[in-house]
Order: sequence, then C-alpha cells, then structure tokens
Amino acid sequence: MSFQFVNRFRNMASDEMIKVVGDRFCVPYTMELLVKKKIQSFSNSHYDVFDTTGNILLQVNGGIWNLQKKRVMKDPAGLPVVTLREKQAISWKQEWQMHEGESRHCLCSVKRSGGFNIKSNLDVHLASPYKDAACDFRVTGSLASLSIKVRRGNSIIAEVTHSYTWGSYKGKECFKIKVYPEVDYAFIVALLVIIHENDNA
Repeated sequence: MSFQFVNRFRNMASDEMIKVVGDRFCVPYTMELLVKKKIQSFSNSHYDVFDTTGNILLQVNGGIWNLQKKRVMKDPAGLPVVTLREKQAISWKQEWQMHEGESRHCLCSVKRSGGFNIKSNLDVHLASPYKDAACDFRVTGSLASLSIKVRRGNSIIAEVTHSYTWGSYKGKECFKIKVYPEVDYAFIVALLVIIHENDNA
C-alpha cells in the first residue's frame, strides 16, 4: 500500500473530506438523518436510513452465519455498500470489521475500548500496514445514555440521539443522526449499527 494512500486517512486536514466508505457519501453541508430499526427475528435486525424529506438513503440487514454476526448495508438500488462482520474471537472487547461491498477488503476495524463500562466506547482503526496504538476515530456514549458522539481527535464529526418510546419495547426504535459537513454518512451509520449490536449482545 502506498504512502499516499495511507496519508489519505492519517493526515486529513480539518477542512478536508472524511471518507472511509466512499466520497459519494460526503456532502458539503450538515446532514440530518433518521434511522428506523426493527427486529425481524431473534438474530436479524433491519435498519432504514432516511433524509429529512423522507427519501431512503441506506438499508441494513443481516443475521448470524456460523455463529458470527453479519450486517450488509445497501444503497437505494440494492447494491452492497459495506459488510459488517463480527469477529468470532470470544473477548470482552467485541470487535467488528467493516468491508467494502460484500468483499473481504477491510476498510477499518471497530472494537470496544473499555470492558464492562456503562458507556460502551468504541475505537476505530483504519486499515493500514502501519499499525500503531492510536485509534483514528472514537465513539463515545451509549444508547442507554441516549447520546453518542463520533470524534476524530478532539473534533466531533457526528452525533446520534436515541429516544425511547413505547415502540422501543416492541423492537422498533428511532435514532436521529447529525453528520457534519464532508463527513462520510455511510461510515457513521455503520458505527451506529455496530454500537447498537454490541449493546444488544
């Protein structure tokens, strides 16, 4: 992998596009998204992602294969965007990998940064041959606290709020996401799915 490719992720200036899944999911203004989730079976949840005008932008489906959770995000045309796969290693640090489309090309890994915390923070490490201890992004908060923030360094790049309703007890939940300008909203939605799956493990 070239040095330039690594720099695409590691050395992004604050005014540059933050893209992990793809630049088609980055827009030059703050995006407000509504995510509706419903449980379809014991191991299968479905997520619909809408913009403020009600247009569907993304859908996430999945279940369990060989004792491993798998969630596939698709665009409105039904084409795979990313696949989220939970690693099978048994650990209190639940770990997921985000793959491009339905391939095995890893974009990043996501793992719980603390043990049995009430706030289930996540560390996100972009795929790179140059491994180091520092994470590229961090997710703080939890669904139980009704608030989640995604940070790159000291900067907040997205926020999620979760409101409990009567439908929450029936397996139907709603989330509101605010994604700041030039931030990959498909990446942010994928992180929400992961933290939700972890909280409901």
